[in-house]
Amino acid sequence: MTRGILIILSGPSGVGKGTVRQVLFEHQELGLHYSISMTTRKPRPGEVDGRDYFFVDQQTFEKTIAEDGFLEYATFVSHSYGTPKAYVEKLLEEGKNVLLEIEMQGALQVMKKCPDALSIFLLPPSLEELERRIRHRGTEAEEVIRQRMETARKEMNMKDHYQYQVVNQTVEQASNEIAAIILKNMKK
Repeated sequence: MTRGILIILSGPSGVGKGTVRQVLFEHQELGLHYSISMTTRKPRPGEVDGRDYFFVDQQTFEKTIAEDGFLEYATFVSHSYGTPKAYVEKLLEEGKNVLLEIEMQGALQVMKKCPDALSIFLLPPSLEELERRIRHRGTEAEEVIRQRMETARKEMNMKDHYQYQVVNQTVEQASNEIAAIILKNMKK
């Protein structure tokens, strides 16, 4: 059996990673599996352990760090999140292509531990368009939008750390480009 490919998808907040990911999963020929993260936060209503996240206590999370059991991990708003190495490795060994939709710091950690990972950076057509998309959501206050745009400018400078950069003009175009990149790398 051919080993699967580890695929990293990153990009600034508001660029459309989640939407593009959903469309990518409609491409059956890609054999994609979404990596489930481990977290110390409590499940939200409707979330299921082992489907949405692996929910653990802080002690278990810290033990996994000590055992070098994560491809990457970070803490956000007093909760820890990480990508379990053994879980991803099992899927790859089964020939499944594993997609990690992660922020840049986590992506750089994974690239260091898994130099053969396929890394793709999703870019907006322009910073103006990114701001328009974030504003169109209508969910953030002006100060939050300003902070997101400041962060996005910094994050866009990290695009050269990735093997591929794809501009998200439309969800269909971006997902088709990414699907073509994955297929090309599956044939190697």
